[in-house]
Amino acid sequence: MKVFAANQIREIDEYTILHEPVASVDLMERAASGCVQWLVSNIMPGEKVIIFSGPGNNGGDGWAVARLLAERGFTRISLYLLQISNIISPDSVINRQRLEEQGKVAVHEISSRSDFPDIETQCIIIDALFGSGLSRPLEGLSGSLVRHLNESGSRIISIDIPSGLHADSAFDPGENIIKASDTLSFEFPKRSFFYAENAVFTGNWHIIPIGLHKKVVEEIHTPFHYLTRKDVQNIFRQRPRFSHKGTYGHAMLVAGSYGMLGAAILCGRACLRAGVGLLTIHTTADCYPILQGAVPESVFQISDGVSSDQTLKKGYSAAGIGPGIGVTETSIKALESLIKSCECPLVLDADALNILAANPGMLGLLPGNTILTPHPGEFDRLAGHSANGKARNLLQLEFARKYKAIVVLKGAYSSIAMPDGTCHFNSTGNPGMATPGSGDVLTGVILSLLAQGYRPEHAALMGTCIHGLAGDMAASEISMQALIASDIIDNLGAVFLKFENYDTHN
Repeated sequence: MKVFAANQIREIDEYTILHEPVASVDLMERAASGCVQWLVSNIMPGEKVIIFSGPGNNGGDGWAVARLLAERGFTRISLYLLQISNIISPDSVINRQRLEEQGKVAVHEISSRSDFPDIETQCIIIDALFGSGLSRPLEGLSGSLVRHLNESGSRIISIDIPSGLHADSAFDPGENIIKASDTLSFEFPKRSFFYAENAVFTGNWHIIPIGLHKKVVEEIHTPFHYLTRKDVQNIFRQRPRFSHKGTYGHAMLVAGSYGMLGAAILCGRACLRAGVGLLTIHTTADCYPILQGAVPESVFQISDGVSSDQTLKKGYSAAGIGPGIGVTETSIKALESLIKSCECPLVLDADALNILAANPGMLGLLPGNTILTPHPGEFDRLAGHSANGKARNLLQLEFARKYKAIVVLKGAYSSIAMPDGTCHFNSTGNPGMATPGSGDVLTGVILSLLAQGYRPEHAALMGTCIHGLAGDMAASEISMQALIASDIIDNLGAVFLKFENYDTHN
Protein backbone atom coordinates (compact mmCIF):
# COMPACT_ATOMS: atom_id res chain seq x y z
CA MET A 1 0.00 0.00 0.00
CA LYS A 2 1.31 3.44 -0.91
CA VAL A 3 1.65 6.18 1.71
CA PHE A 4 1.03 9.60 0.17
CA ALA A 5 1.78 13.13 1.29
CA ALA A 6 -1.15 15.42 2.08
CA ASN A 7 -0.87 17.31 -1.23
CA GLN A 8 -0.84 14.02 -3.14
CA ILE A 9 -4.00 12.86 -1.36
CA ARG A 10 -5.73 16.08 -2.47
CA GLU A 11 -4.58 15.39 -6.02
CA ILE A 12 -6.01 11.86 -5.86
CA ASP A 13 -9.31 13.18 -4.53
CA GLU A 14 -9.51 15.75 -7.33
CA TYR A 15 -8.66 13.18 -9.99
CA THR A 16 -11.36 10.82 -8.67
CA ILE A 17 -13.95 13.60 -8.71
CA LEU A 18 -13.06 14.54 -12.28
CA HIS A 19 -12.49 11.13 -13.86
CA GLU A 20 -14.86 8.70 -12.11
CA PRO A 21 -16.71 11.07 -12.25
CA VAL A 22 -18.28 11.72 -8.87
CA ALA A 23 -19.44 14.93 -7.22
CA SER A 24 -17.20 15.98 -4.34
CA VAL A 25 -20.17 15.96 -1.96
CA ASP A 26 -20.90 12.36 -2.98
CA LEU A 27 -17.27 11.40 -2.34
CA MET A 28 -17.70 12.97 1.10
CA GLU A 29 -20.83 10.83 1.55
CA ARG A 30 -18.76 7.72 0.83
CA ALA A 31 -16.20 8.77 3.41
CA ALA A 32 -18.86 9.48 6.02
CA SER A 33 -20.61 6.19 5.28
CA GLY A 34 -17.35 4.31 5.81
CA CYS A 35 -16.83 6.06 9.14
CA VAL A 36 -20.37 5.30 10.26
CA GLN A 37 -19.99 1.65 9.32
CA TRP A 38 -16.98 1.48 11.66
CA LEU A 39 -18.71 3.52 14.37
CA VAL A 40 -21.84 1.38 14.57
CA SER A 41 -19.61 -1.67 15.11
CA ASN A 42 -17.61 0.01 17.86
CA ILE A 43 -20.00 2.19 19.88
CA MET A 44 -23.44 1.53 21.31
CA PRO A 45 -26.56 3.30 19.94
CA GLY A 46 -27.47 4.50 23.43
CA GLU A 47 -24.19 6.32 24.00
CA LYS A 48 -24.05 10.09 23.93
CA VAL A 49 -22.14 11.33 20.87
CA ILE A 50 -20.81 14.88 20.49
CA ILE A 51 -19.41 15.84 17.09
CA PHE A 52 -17.10 18.84 16.70
CA SER A 53 -16.86 20.18 13.15
CA GLY A 54 -14.63 22.79 11.60
CA PRO A 55 -15.22 25.03 8.58
CA GLY A 56 -13.50 22.83 5.98
CA ASN A 57 -14.26 19.50 4.35
CA ASN A 58 -13.26 17.60 7.47
CA GLY A 59 -16.08 19.47 9.17
CA GLY A 60 -18.34 18.46 6.29
CA ASP A 61 -17.54 14.84 7.11
CA GLY A 62 -18.73 15.58 10.64
CA TRP A 63 -22.09 16.93 9.45
CA ALA A 64 -22.60 13.85 7.24
CA VAL A 65 -21.59 11.44 10.01
CA ALA A 66 -24.11 13.07 12.38
CA ARG A 67 -26.93 12.62 9.88
CA LEU A 68 -26.02 9.03 9.03
CA LEU A 69 -25.69 8.05 12.70
CA ALA A 70 -29.14 9.51 13.35
CA GLU A 71 -30.49 7.42 10.47
CA ARG A 72 -28.97 4.35 12.15
CA GLY A 73 -30.94 4.96 15.33
CA PHE A 74 -28.46 6.96 17.42
CA THR A 75 -30.64 9.42 19.35
CA ARG A 76 -28.23 11.18 21.71
CA ILE A 77 -26.24 13.18 19.13
CA SER A 78 -25.25 16.83 19.16
CA LEU A 79 -22.97 18.77 16.84
CA TYR A 80 -20.84 21.84 17.56
CA LEU A 81 -19.53 24.02 14.74
CA LEU A 82 -16.29 25.88 15.44
CA GLN A 83 -16.86 29.39 14.08
CA ILE A 84 -13.40 30.71 13.25
CA SER A 85 -14.14 31.81 9.70
CA ASN A 86 -17.00 33.17 7.65
CA ILE A 87 -15.90 30.89 4.84
CA ILE A 88 -17.26 27.37 5.00
CA SER A 89 -16.55 24.76 2.33
CA PRO A 90 -19.41 24.25 -0.16
CA ASP A 91 -19.74 20.56 0.71
CA SER A 92 -20.00 21.44 4.39
CA VAL A 93 -22.81 23.86 3.58
CA ILE A 94 -24.69 21.12 1.73
CA ASN A 95 -24.26 18.61 4.54
CA ARG A 96 -25.27 21.15 7.17
CA GLN A 97 -28.45 21.79 5.22
CA ARG A 98 -29.14 18.05 4.95
CA LEU A 99 -28.67 17.59 8.69
CA GLU A 100 -30.91 20.51 9.59
CA GLU A 101 -33.59 19.24 7.18
CA GLN A 102 -33.43 15.85 8.88
CA GLY A 103 -34.12 17.59 12.20
CA LYS A 104 -32.79 14.85 14.49
CA VAL A 105 -29.53 16.40 15.73
CA ALA A 106 -29.11 19.48 17.90
CA VAL A 107 -26.66 21.95 16.36
CA HIS A 108 -24.65 24.56 18.32
CA GLU A 109 -21.99 27.08 17.38
CA ILE A 110 -18.73 27.88 19.15
CA SER A 111 -17.48 31.42 18.65
CA SER A 112 -15.81 31.92 22.06
CA ARG A 113 -14.54 29.83 24.97
CA SER A 114 -17.77 30.44 26.82
CA ASP A 115 -19.48 28.30 24.18
CA PHE A 116 -17.45 25.19 25.05
CA PRO A 117 -19.85 22.50 26.28
CA ASP A 118 -19.45 20.59 29.50
CA ILE A 119 -18.53 17.07 28.49
CA GLU A 120 -19.40 13.95 30.42
CA THR A 121 -16.54 11.46 30.68
CA GLN A 122 -18.76 8.62 29.43
CA CYS A 123 -19.68 10.22 26.10
CA ILE A 124 -18.09 9.75 22.68
CA ILE A 125 -16.40 12.73 21.02
CA ILE A 126 -16.04 12.69 17.24
CA ASP A 127 -13.28 15.02 16.09
CA ALA A 128 -14.03 16.51 12.65
CA LEU A 129 -12.37 19.88 13.23
CA PHE A 130 -9.40 19.89 10.87
CA GLY A 131 -8.10 17.45 8.26
CA SER A 132 -4.82 16.51 6.64
CA GLY A 133 -4.47 19.83 4.84
CA LEU A 134 -3.58 21.68 8.04
CA SER A 135 -0.28 23.50 7.54
CA ARG A 136 0.32 25.25 10.88
CA PRO A 137 -0.14 24.64 14.60
CA LEU A 138 -3.55 25.29 16.11
CA GLU A 139 -3.72 28.44 18.18
CA GLY A 140 -6.30 30.75 19.74
CA LEU A 141 -9.84 29.44 19.96
CA SER A 142 -9.01 26.29 17.96
CA GLY A 143 -6.12 25.38 20.24
CA SER A 144 -8.20 26.05 23.34
CA LEU A 145 -10.99 23.80 22.07
CA VAL A 146 -8.54 20.98 21.40
CA ARG A 147 -7.17 21.27 24.93
CA HIS A 148 -10.74 21.30 26.30
CA LEU A 149 -11.58 18.08 24.46
CA ASN A 150 -8.36 16.35 25.53
CA GLU A 151 -8.97 17.28 29.15
CA SER A 152 -12.53 15.92 29.12
CA GLY A 153 -11.46 12.33 29.72
CA SER A 154 -13.92 11.14 27.08
CA ARG A 155 -13.13 8.74 24.27
CA ILE A 156 -12.21 10.71 21.14
CA ILE A 157 -12.53 9.31 17.62
CA SER A 158 -10.87 11.39 14.91
CA ILE A 159 -12.04 11.47 11.32
CA ASP A 160 -9.18 11.09 8.81
CA ILE A 161 -6.50 12.54 11.15
CA PRO A 162 -6.43 13.94 14.69
CA SER A 163 -6.99 17.69 14.46
CA GLY A 164 -3.73 19.56 14.78
CA LEU A 165 -1.53 16.68 13.63
CA HIS A 166 0.43 17.23 10.43
CA ALA A 167 0.04 14.40 7.94
CA ASP A 168 3.68 14.27 6.91
CA SER A 169 5.63 14.99 10.09
CA ALA A 170 6.20 14.23 13.74
CA PHE A 171 4.65 16.45 16.39
CA ASP A 172 6.21 19.68 17.53
CA PRO A 173 6.19 20.02 21.33
CA GLY A 174 3.74 22.69 22.36
CA GLU A 175 1.31 22.15 19.50
CA ASN A 176 -2.36 21.61 20.31
CA ILE A 177 -3.27 18.20 18.92
CA ILE A 178 -6.26 15.97 19.58
CA LYS A 179 -5.40 12.81 21.52
CA ALA A 180 -7.63 10.25 19.87
CA SER A 181 -8.30 6.71 21.00
CA ASP A 182 -9.04 5.81 17.36
CA THR A 183 -8.38 7.48 14.02
CA LEU A 184 -10.40 6.65 10.91
CA SER A 185 -8.05 7.42 8.02
CA PHE A 186 -9.43 7.58 4.49
CA GLU A 187 -8.00 5.03 2.05
CA PHE A 188 -4.34 5.35 3.20
CA PRO A 189 -2.41 5.81 6.44
CA LYS A 190 -0.62 9.14 6.89
CA ARG A 191 3.16 9.11 7.19
CA SER A 192 3.00 10.74 10.62
CA PHE A 193 1.12 7.69 11.93
CA PHE A 194 4.35 5.66 11.80
CA TYR A 195 6.37 7.86 14.17
CA ALA A 196 6.45 6.88 17.83
CA GLU A 197 5.91 10.44 19.06
CA ASN A 198 2.49 10.53 17.42
CA ALA A 199 1.01 7.37 18.95
CA VAL A 200 -0.46 9.45 21.80
CA PHE A 201 -2.45 11.40 19.20
CA THR A 202 -3.52 8.73 16.70
CA GLY A 203 -4.36 5.94 19.12
CA ASN A 204 -5.40 2.90 17.10
CA TRP A 205 -5.79 3.89 13.49
CA HIS A 206 -8.01 2.19 10.92
CA ILE A 207 -8.19 2.44 7.13
CA ILE A 208 -11.61 3.45 5.74
CA PRO A 209 -11.90 2.69 2.00
CA ILE A 210 -13.72 5.40 0.04
CA GLY A 211 -13.23 4.23 -3.55
CA LEU A 212 -10.52 6.56 -4.81
CA HIS A 213 -9.59 6.13 -8.48
CA LYS A 214 -7.17 3.19 -8.87
CA LYS A 215 -5.46 4.61 -11.96
CA VAL A 216 -4.17 7.74 -10.27
CA VAL A 217 -3.22 5.79 -7.15
CA GLU A 218 -1.04 3.55 -9.32
CA GLU A 219 0.48 6.42 -11.29
CA ILE A 220 1.44 8.87 -8.54
CA HIS A 221 4.90 8.14 -7.21
CA THR A 222 5.71 8.11 -3.53
CA PRO A 223 8.84 6.73 -1.85
CA PHE A 224 6.79 5.58 1.15
CA HIS A 225 4.88 2.31 1.38
CA TYR A 226 2.99 0.27 3.97
CA LEU A 227 4.19 -3.33 3.91
CA THR A 228 1.42 -5.92 4.30
CA ARG A 229 1.17 -9.69 4.26
CA LYS A 230 -0.24 -9.48 0.73
CA ASP A 231 2.95 -7.77 -0.46
CA VAL A 232 5.03 -10.58 1.01
CA GLN A 233 2.74 -13.24 -0.44
CA ASN A 234 3.55 -11.82 -3.88
CA ILE A 235 7.29 -12.32 -3.21
CA PHE A 236 7.07 -15.73 -1.55
CA ARG A 237 8.25 -18.67 -3.68
CA GLN A 238 6.67 -22.10 -3.41
CA ARG A 239 9.14 -24.99 -3.15
CA PRO A 240 9.44 -27.26 -6.20
CA ARG A 241 9.01 -30.97 -5.56
CA PHE A 242 12.44 -31.94 -6.92
CA SER A 243 14.44 -29.62 -4.69
CA HIS A 244 17.03 -30.55 -2.08
CA LYS A 245 18.94 -28.82 0.69
CA GLY A 246 21.45 -27.47 -1.80
CA THR A 247 18.60 -25.64 -3.50
CA TYR A 248 18.06 -23.49 -0.42
CA GLY A 249 21.55 -22.19 0.13
CA HIS A 250 24.37 -22.34 2.64
CA ALA A 251 24.37 -19.62 5.29
CA MET A 252 27.34 -18.61 7.42
CA LEU A 253 26.54 -17.15 10.84
CA VAL A 254 29.25 -15.41 12.84
CA ALA A 255 27.62 -14.88 16.20
CA GLY A 256 28.05 -15.42 19.91
CA SER A 257 30.99 -15.45 22.30
CA TYR A 258 31.52 -16.82 25.75
CA GLY A 259 28.76 -15.41 27.97
CA MET A 260 26.66 -14.28 24.97
CA LEU A 261 25.80 -17.54 23.27
CA GLY A 262 22.06 -16.99 23.54
CA ALA A 263 22.21 -14.58 20.61
CA ALA A 264 23.91 -17.17 18.41
CA ILE A 265 21.46 -19.89 19.45
CA LEU A 266 18.37 -17.78 18.74
CA CYS A 267 19.75 -16.48 15.46
CA GLY A 268 20.81 -19.95 14.30
CA ARG A 269 17.52 -21.59 15.25
CA ALA A 270 15.56 -18.86 13.45
CA CYS A 271 17.72 -19.23 10.35
CA LEU A 272 17.05 -22.95 10.23
CA ARG A 273 13.34 -22.61 10.96
CA ALA A 274 13.03 -20.08 8.12
CA GLY A 275 14.13 -22.75 5.66
CA VAL A 276 17.85 -22.45 4.90
CA GLY A 277 19.38 -25.53 3.26
CA LEU A 278 22.54 -25.60 5.34
CA LEU A 279 23.81 -23.46 8.22
CA THR A 280 27.40 -23.13 9.40
CA ILE A 281 27.99 -21.31 12.67
CA HIS A 282 31.46 -19.87 13.16
CA THR A 283 32.49 -20.23 16.78
CA THR A 284 35.38 -20.83 19.14
CA ALA A 285 36.34 -24.07 20.79
CA ASP A 286 35.04 -23.08 24.21
CA CYS A 287 31.62 -22.17 22.79
CA TYR A 288 31.28 -25.16 20.49
CA PRO A 289 29.90 -27.76 22.96
CA ILE A 290 27.04 -25.48 24.03
CA LEU A 291 26.13 -24.47 20.48
CA GLN A 292 26.32 -28.02 19.17
CA GLY A 293 23.81 -29.15 21.76
CA ALA A 294 21.49 -26.16 21.31
CA VAL A 295 21.52 -26.08 17.49
CA PRO A 296 22.18 -29.68 16.44
CA GLU A 297 21.01 -29.11 12.86
CA SER A 298 23.92 -26.72 12.22
CA VAL A 299 27.50 -27.52 11.29
CA PHE A 300 30.32 -25.57 12.86
CA GLN A 301 33.52 -23.85 11.92
CA ILE A 302 35.93 -23.69 14.85
CA SER A 303 38.70 -21.11 15.25
CA ASP A 304 40.80 -19.57 18.01
CA GLY A 305 39.04 -16.22 17.64
CA VAL A 306 35.93 -14.64 16.19
CA SER A 307 37.43 -14.58 12.72
CA SER A 308 39.05 -17.00 10.34
CA ASP A 309 40.70 -16.16 7.05
CA GLN A 310 38.56 -18.85 5.42
CA THR A 311 35.28 -17.79 7.05
CA LEU A 312 33.67 -16.20 4.00
CA LYS A 313 35.82 -17.66 1.23
CA LYS A 314 34.07 -20.98 0.75
CA GLY A 315 31.18 -20.08 -1.51
CA TYR A 316 28.56 -19.34 1.12
CA SER A 317 25.21 -18.16 -0.21
CA ALA A 318 24.84 -15.47 2.49
CA ALA A 319 26.47 -14.36 5.72
CA GLY A 320 25.17 -12.90 8.97
CA ILE A 321 27.50 -11.26 11.47
CA GLY A 322 27.07 -9.61 14.83
CA PRO A 323 24.72 -11.06 17.44
CA GLY A 324 26.73 -11.56 20.62
CA ILE A 325 30.24 -11.30 19.11
CA GLY A 326 31.23 -8.58 21.59
CA VAL A 327 33.08 -5.34 20.95
CA THR A 328 36.70 -6.29 21.48
CA GLU A 329 39.88 -5.63 19.58
CA THR A 330 39.64 -9.14 18.18
CA SER A 331 36.04 -8.74 17.00
CA ILE A 332 36.78 -5.31 15.50
CA LYS A 333 39.62 -6.72 13.40
CA ALA A 334 37.54 -9.76 12.55
CA LEU A 335 34.60 -7.72 11.29
CA GLU A 336 36.80 -5.61 9.03
CA SER A 337 38.42 -8.75 7.64
CA LEU A 338 35.09 -10.45 7.11
CA ILE A 339 33.57 -7.44 5.33
CA LYS A 340 36.58 -7.19 3.02
CA SER A 341 36.49 -10.90 2.19
CA CYS A 342 32.73 -11.20 1.81
CA GLU A 343 31.56 -12.17 -1.65
CA CYS A 344 27.97 -12.99 -0.76
CA PRO A 345 24.90 -11.09 0.49
CA LEU A 346 25.45 -9.84 4.03
CA VAL A 347 23.31 -8.94 7.04
CA LEU A 348 24.83 -7.14 10.04
CA ASP A 349 23.25 -6.73 13.47
CA ALA A 350 23.94 -6.00 17.14
CA ASP A 351 27.67 -5.86 17.98
CA ALA A 352 28.61 -5.61 14.30
CA LEU A 353 26.62 -2.35 14.21
CA ASN A 354 28.24 -1.12 17.41
CA ILE A 355 31.66 -1.78 15.89
CA LEU A 356 30.71 0.14 12.74
CA ALA A 357 29.48 3.04 14.86
CA ALA A 358 32.81 3.21 16.69
CA ASN A 359 34.78 2.73 13.45
CA PRO A 360 32.82 4.67 10.81
CA GLY A 361 35.56 4.21 8.24
CA MET A 362 34.37 0.62 7.86
CA LEU A 363 31.03 1.81 6.50
CA GLY A 364 32.68 2.60 3.19
CA LEU A 365 33.79 -1.04 2.94
CA LEU A 366 30.28 -2.47 3.02
CA PRO A 367 29.25 -4.38 -0.11
CA GLY A 368 26.27 -2.90 -1.93
CA ASN A 369 22.87 -3.93 -0.55
CA THR A 370 24.28 -5.01 2.80
CA ILE A 371 21.35 -5.29 5.23
CA LEU A 372 21.73 -3.49 8.57
CA THR A 373 19.16 -4.15 11.30
CA PRO A 374 19.59 -1.53 14.06
CA HIS A 375 17.17 -0.59 16.80
CA PRO A 376 16.82 3.21 17.28
CA GLY A 377 19.69 3.43 19.78
CA GLU A 378 22.05 1.53 17.49
CA PHE A 379 21.00 3.65 14.54
CA ASP A 380 21.58 6.88 16.46
CA ARG A 381 25.11 5.67 17.22
CA LEU A 382 25.63 4.87 13.55
CA ALA A 383 24.14 7.97 11.97
CA GLY A 384 23.77 10.59 14.72
CA HIS A 385 21.04 11.60 17.14
CA SER A 386 17.58 12.49 15.83
CA ALA A 387 15.10 14.74 17.61
CA ASN A 388 12.00 12.77 16.56
CA GLY A 389 10.68 9.98 14.40
CA LYS A 390 10.47 11.99 11.20
CA ALA A 391 14.03 13.25 11.55
CA ARG A 392 15.29 9.72 12.20
CA ASN A 393 13.36 8.37 9.22
CA LEU A 394 14.83 11.02 6.90
CA LEU A 395 18.32 10.30 8.25
CA GLN A 396 17.70 6.59 7.70
CA LEU A 397 16.87 7.27 4.05
CA GLU A 398 19.96 9.43 3.64
CA PHE A 399 22.16 6.79 5.29
CA ALA A 400 20.79 4.02 3.05
CA ARG A 401 21.46 6.07 -0.08
CA LYS A 402 24.93 7.14 1.04
CA TYR A 403 26.19 3.65 1.83
CA LYS A 404 24.02 1.80 -0.72
CA ALA A 405 22.70 -0.26 2.17
CA ILE A 406 19.32 -1.60 3.21
CA VAL A 407 18.49 -0.31 6.70
CA VAL A 408 15.85 -2.13 8.75
CA LEU A 409 15.11 0.23 11.63
CA LYS A 410 13.41 -1.96 14.22
CA GLY A 411 10.45 -0.91 16.34
CA ALA A 412 6.71 -0.44 15.99
CA TYR A 413 6.10 -0.17 12.22
CA SER A 414 9.74 -1.14 11.54
CA SER A 415 10.90 0.90 8.57
CA ILE A 416 12.98 -0.59 5.76
CA ALA A 417 14.94 2.03 3.82
CA MET A 418 16.39 1.08 0.43
CA PRO A 419 19.38 2.52 -1.44
CA ASP A 420 17.01 3.89 -4.11
CA GLY A 421 15.33 6.18 -1.56
CA THR A 422 12.17 4.16 -0.99
CA CYS A 423 10.92 3.28 2.48
CA HIS A 424 8.50 0.58 3.67
CA PHE A 425 6.73 0.67 7.04
CA ASN A 426 5.92 -2.81 8.34
CA SER A 427 2.34 -3.62 9.31
CA THR A 428 3.04 -6.65 11.51
CA GLY A 429 4.34 -7.10 15.05
CA ASN A 430 3.30 -6.06 18.54
CA PRO A 431 4.75 -4.60 21.77
CA GLY A 432 5.34 -8.08 23.18
CA MET A 433 8.23 -8.42 20.74
CA ALA A 434 10.18 -5.80 22.70
CA THR A 435 11.98 -8.65 24.43
CA PRO A 436 15.62 -9.82 24.57
CA GLY A 437 16.64 -11.83 21.53
CA SER A 438 13.84 -10.69 19.24
CA GLY A 439 16.33 -8.87 17.03
CA ASP A 440 18.56 -11.95 16.85
CA VAL A 441 15.59 -13.91 15.55
CA LEU A 442 14.97 -11.28 12.86
CA THR A 443 18.60 -11.47 11.75
CA GLY A 444 18.32 -15.25 11.47
CA VAL A 445 15.18 -15.06 9.36
CA ILE A 446 16.67 -12.48 6.99
CA LEU A 447 19.92 -14.48 6.73
CA SER A 448 17.95 -17.60 5.83
CA LEU A 449 16.01 -15.81 3.08
CA LEU A 450 19.21 -14.31 1.67
CA ALA A 451 20.82 -17.74 1.53
CA GLN A 452 17.75 -19.15 -0.24
CA GLY A 453 18.35 -16.72 -3.08
CA TYR A 454 15.86 -13.95 -2.35
CA ARG A 455 17.14 -10.57 -3.45
CA PRO A 456 18.41 -8.50 -0.50
CA GLU A 457 15.54 -6.02 -0.70
CA HIS A 458 13.01 -8.85 -0.75
CA ALA A 459 14.76 -10.69 2.08
CA ALA A 460 14.60 -7.55 4.23
CA LEU A 461 10.92 -6.94 3.48
CA MET A 462 9.88 -10.58 3.85
CA GLY A 463 11.98 -11.19 6.93
CA THR A 464 10.60 -8.15 8.75
CA CYS A 465 6.98 -8.95 7.91
CA ILE A 466 7.28 -12.68 8.67
CA HIS A 467 9.07 -11.96 11.96
CA GLY A 468 6.20 -9.67 12.97
CA LEU A 469 3.54 -12.19 11.91
CA ALA A 470 5.19 -14.89 14.01
CA GLY A 471 5.23 -12.49 16.95
CA ASP A 472 1.54 -11.72 16.42
CA MET A 473 0.68 -15.40 16.41
CA ALA A 474 2.70 -15.95 19.56
CA ALA A 475 1.00 -13.04 21.32
CA SER A 476 -2.44 -14.36 20.35
CA GLU A 477 -1.59 -17.67 22.02
CA ILE A 478 0.27 -16.64 25.17
CA SER A 479 -0.19 -12.82 25.45
CA MET A 480 2.18 -9.98 24.68
CA GLN A 481 3.24 -9.87 28.31
CA ALA A 482 4.56 -13.43 28.33
CA LEU A 483 6.10 -13.45 24.85
CA ILE A 484 9.81 -14.30 24.56
CA ALA A 485 12.06 -14.57 21.51
CA SER A 486 11.85 -18.37 21.34
CA ASP A 487 8.08 -18.05 20.92
CA ILE A 488 8.66 -16.09 17.71
CA ILE A 489 10.80 -18.92 16.35
CA ASP A 490 8.21 -21.50 17.40
CA ASN A 491 5.55 -19.69 15.33
CA LEU A 492 7.56 -19.27 12.13
CA GLY A 493 6.25 -22.59 10.84
CA ALA A 494 2.63 -21.47 11.19
CA VAL A 495 3.45 -18.29 9.25
CA PHE A 496 5.07 -20.16 6.38
CA LEU A 497 2.17 -22.60 6.33
CA LYS A 498 -0.18 -19.69 5.65
CA PHE A 499 1.96 -18.59 2.70
CA GLU A 500 2.26 -22.12 1.33
CA ASN A 501 -1.49 -22.71 1.53
CA TYR A 502 -2.52 -19.27 0.31
CA ASP A 503 -3.99 -20.37 -3.03
CA THR A 504 -6.31 -22.98 -1.56
CA HIS A 505 -7.25 -21.47 1.78
CA ASN A 506 -7.65 -17.72 1.02
